[in-house]
Amino acid sequence: MASVLKIFSGSASRSLAEKISDSYGKPLGKELVQHFADGEFQPSFEETLRGNDVFIIQSTIPPSDNLMELLLMIDAAKRASARQVIAVIPYFGFARQDRKDKPRVSIGAKLIANLLTAAGLDRLITMDLHADQIQAFFDVPVDHMYASAIFVPYIKQLNLPNLVMASPDTGGTRRAGAYAKFLNSELVICYKQREKANEVEKITLIGDVKGKDVVLVDDIIDTAGSITKAAQMIMESDANSVRAIATHAVFSEKAYERMANSAFDEVIVSDTIPMKKKCPKVSVLTSSQLFADVIHRVHNHSSISSYFEFSTIM
Repeated sequence: MASVLKIFSGSASRSLAEKISDSYGKPLGKELVQHFADGEFQPSFEETLRGNDVFIIQSTIPPSDNLMELLLMIDAAKRASARQVIAVIPYFGFARQDRKDKPRVSIGAKLIANLLTAAGLDRLITMDLHADQIQAFFDVPVDHMYASAIFVPYIKQLNLPNLVMASPDTGGTRRAGAYAKFLNSELVICYKQREKANEVEKITLIGDVKGKDVVLVDDIIDTAGSITKAAQMIMESDANSVRAIATHAVFSEKAYERMANSAFDEVIVSDTIPMKKKCPKVSVLTSSQLFADVIHRVHNHSSISSYFEFSTIM
């Protein structure tokens, strides 16, 4: 007898979870988060989970309460005798802390993996981790999806006559190179030098963009400082147009203002993180159908290898 599937949402990803459940054709399960006067909170499931496959959708965006809520929900599901608990984390927070880049710092991504496993996680579904090696931080299966499944068709339908893919920094060269190879286009690289985190001192362009329609590729846009500077430099190098695609729209500090005043024709992001407000230059593509299909395949023990075709050239 097949196990029953139930989908629940954390507070941070309610909008995306509703889209996923609509795409799947199954309503979200009932849960309640009780808040106490001292700031503590307690999530609870308002229906039986015994013997069920429980999927919990929650991006671990700031504040850290969102991560804590997910941990408590996983623990509650395990204690309610769920058959297995699968976390769907569209945006995996703390992923930029994937190594010791200076003395006496935590490897935050590994710590989060340990916490999720300790809470009782049986499987993780996520999208565009900042560093692929984070998958190895887990001792449970990780299904690492790529937003290229939604971005590539969008780029193709733009029919840009002189398409060139670009990386906003040397660290993203592999990702941008994969898009360039997949779309049979050229590749340029922006070399940036930082004095400290989130602040770019200098950017140098490697490659020719004159008369080209440039698409910058990144996984995260945070303050938007470096990527808007890259766009300005590209247009000053006589490019025909410049766009950007980025999976996770963190958009902190003055990101919305910088986007609105930037040289970009368009910035295309996914809905792994809810937008705080609208921006005329930002287009949001939903990842709901992708996650719904992966949830269906995981529950029915079907292959999801077709979603990794793009990754084979990365």
